[in-house]
Amino acid sequence: MTLAAALLLVFVLNLPFGYWRAGFRKLSPGWFVAIHAPVPLVVLLRWALELPFRWTTLPLFVVAYFAGQAAGARLGARGRGVAKQ
Repeated sequence: MTLAAALLLVFVLNLPFGYWRAGFRKLSPGWFVAIHAPVPLVVLLRWALELPFRWTTLPLFVVAYFAGQAAGARLGARGRGVAKQ
């Protein structure tokens, strides 16, 4: 249960950062900050939930991380009236 909750929190945590990232040109400094700023927050979340590092769970966290970024970017593009092709 804790792993599922952590994955959901990682997804939700990345939504605003993905939304913010949608407003930047790709590979710009702001774009890099929007991608990397939530990493320490995810680490703190894992520590707070006492989830140790395991190679078996790493892919799940990576998927949740980038799914949140992608969903947030999609919402950001939609909110700004930019159609993603």
